[in-house]
Amino acid sequence: MNIGIIGAGYIGSALAVRLTSLGYTVYIANSRGPETLQDVAQKTGATPVTAQEAAQRGTDFIVVTIPLEKIPDLPRDLFADVPAEVPIIDTSNYYPLLRDGQIPELETGDLTESGWVQQHLGRPVVKVFNNIFAAHLENNGKPAGTPGRIALPVASDDAAAKQKVMQLVEELGFDALDGGTMRESWRQQPGGPIYCNDLPADQVQQHLASLGTERTPEQHAEFLANQAKAEQAMQAQGIKLK
Repeated sequence: MNIGIIGAGYIGSALAVRLTSLGYTVYIANSRGPETLQDVAQKTGATPVTAQEAAQRGTDFIVVTIPLEKIPDLPRDLFADVPAEVPIIDTSNYYPLLRDGQIPELETGDLTESGWVQQHLGRPVVKVFNNIFAAHLENNGKPAGTPGRIALPVASDDAAAKQKVMQLVEELGFDALDGGTMRESWRQQPGGPIYCNDLPADQVQQHLASLGTERTPEQHAEFLANQAKAEQAMQAQGIKLK
C-alpha cells in the first residue's frame, strides 16, 4: 500500500515508523519542505515529499496530522484530484490555550473538531489516532486477542472509508471500535474519559454507551473544562505545543 502523511510531528512520525515496518510505502510531508525531513526519513523509512505529493502518492490512505490551527493554511485544492474512495484520516485535537487559540465553532459545540477539519478540507475524514500518545502508538501495539490490547475508536460519516481505516488500526496492533458518525466523534475528543487513557475494548465500549450519541451542553462544558485544566497543568510544567 501507498500511504501519504501530511505532518511530520510526533503522531506523523510514529505512524510512519509503524507503517513502514509493516512493509508499506510511506510518503511524508511537512510545511517546510522535504529537504528538512532527512532526519525523519532516516528514523522512519518514509520518503520526504511535498504536501501535494503526499496527497497524490497516498493512493491507499492519506493522513492529515498537523496542528488544528494550521488546517486552514493547507492548499484549498490539495485533495481535488484524490479519488473519493481514498480515506483521509484526521488525527487533530483542539488545544485553545497552548496552541490553537479559540475557534468559535468548537467553543460553542456547533461542530466537532474533525467536523471542523472536514469542513475546511471539503472532504469526508475519518477521525482516529487522536486519543493515544505518539510513543504508545509507535510501541504499544499488540497482536489481536492479547489481554488489555488498547482499543481506538474510529469515527466517520463515510462507512466504507471507516471500515478500511478500522482494518488498518487492527494491523497496527490495536482493537478498532466503531466510534459512530462525525457528529458523534466528540466522545473521543480531549477532556473525555476515552482520551489518552489506553483503555481496552470493553471499557471504551462502556464509555461510548454511557456518553450517548448526542452531545449535551453539559457534556460539552465538562469536556472543555477538563481540557482547560489539563492544558493549564501542561503550561505549569513548561510544556509547549508550538
